[in-house]
Amino acid sequence: MTPPADSQVGKAVKAVDRAHVFHSWSAQGLIDPLPIAGAEGSYFWDYDGNRYLDFSSQLVNTNIGHQHPKVVAAIQEQAAKLCTIAPGFAVDVRAEAARLIAERTPGDLDKIFFTNGGAEAVENAVRMARLHTGRPKVLSAYRSYHGATSTAINLTGDPRRWPSDTASAGVVHFWGPFRYRSHFHAETEEQETERALQHLEELIAFEGPQSIAAIILETVVGTAGILVPPPGYLAGVRDLCDRHGIVFILDEVMAGFGRTGRWFAADHFDVTPDLMTFAKGVNSGYVPLGGVAISAEIAATFDQRPYPGGLTYSGHPLACASAVATINAMAEEGIVENAASIGENVLGPGLAELAARHPSVGEVRGMGAFWALELVKDRDTREPLVPYNAAGPANAPMGDFAAACKQRGLWPFVNMNRTHVVPPCTITEAEAKEGLAALDEALTAADAHTV
Repeated sequence: MTPPADSQVGKAVKAVDRAHVFHSWSAQGLIDPLPIAGAEGSYFWDYDGNRYLDFSSQLVNTNIGHQHPKVVAAIQEQAAKLCTIAPGFAVDVRAEAARLIAERTPGDLDKIFFTNGGAEAVENAVRMARLHTGRPKVLSAYRSYHGATSTAINLTGDPRRWPSDTASAGVVHFWGPFRYRSHFHAETEEQETERALQHLEELIAFEGPQSIAAIILETVVGTAGILVPPPGYLAGVRDLCDRHGIVFILDEVMAGFGRTGRWFAADHFDVTPDLMTFAKGVNSGYVPLGGVAISAEIAATFDQRPYPGGLTYSGHPLACASAVATINAMAEEGIVENAASIGENVLGPGLAELAARHPSVGEVRGMGAFWALELVKDRDTREPLVPYNAAGPANAPMGDFAAACKQRGLWPFVNMNRTHVVPPCTITEAEAKEGLAALDEALTAADAHTV
């Protein structure tokens, strides 16, 4: 559904926004935010009546789509019953949200610490690991994003870390597996796994395993490229952690709650971490919520010793009500299964067909409703369509591509030389094919910059 256009209201919204809203990750004088009038399902629309198919799921978080009626109703009902209560009380909806999450986490990750979002989840997971081990260092991959708070941004591998990197946060970065741009000169997935694990093992040895509290990895790397780990890699990291008493943290903030076609991406790889962070898809971002799922061993560390961390809004009733409704809706409506089916039968084959037709597509990778197209200038050399961390004129080819998508009613998720195909997990086959058709046309703008 698209409401009648009212461009004057849109102009007024933008004027107030530009006067008073300070936007994240932006040079304030260079941005032109689009005023949004509404959203439903896989679409949102502006005040001029333009409707966009949301191939970004906003920030890869609206896993159940926009305005799911069951979740909206649950928030309304909870607001009428109990809007807020301090974290120290036992509350029905908080307990139920924790139970439903623990039912789905792998292994013995049965205790849930609630936060307001993914970055705070990472902050607390690292704090738990350091207190549990008594060690200071945390290892993280270069191709990663873990959040924008103090520890999380230092763990992050992409350039957003640079302005905040103090070089004193106890973080050491390493190269994770990525065969298309292998740092290990691997020719097969097996070689990539073997050499990436050897690299990590050597790093642990040279840093001193007795000084390392945790290794944190996105189960499937999200913003940095939708990088699905090759077979055996996560199991190998698990083994390294076990050998050296290192806590293994999996960041499932983006990959969790159906995004990859399973409840958690870890389910694809038969690996159980010691700590798992989540947010985003747990309630599709309808109310801010995140958390840490904690193993029995680490939870026991704080049985008699107070955990030195907390938040005023930890386990907020409105957020937990939305999580309960989201998880139940996902189970009742087969939303996780839909993501798996759409990925296997529509997005995966459809994106492969686009790659065959467009010289700008170097690689297609992903699973479920979690895909990326690696855009290149030259398929033979694999030179990226734009340089690493490009901005301004250097980023024009990606700007042209993104503009071409929007002109065709498709809202893309673009990062560096990639476009990520990350629609809601509720997307229908017809909607997915509509998006692929728009991508097909828009990729001609990227093709124009190939050699």
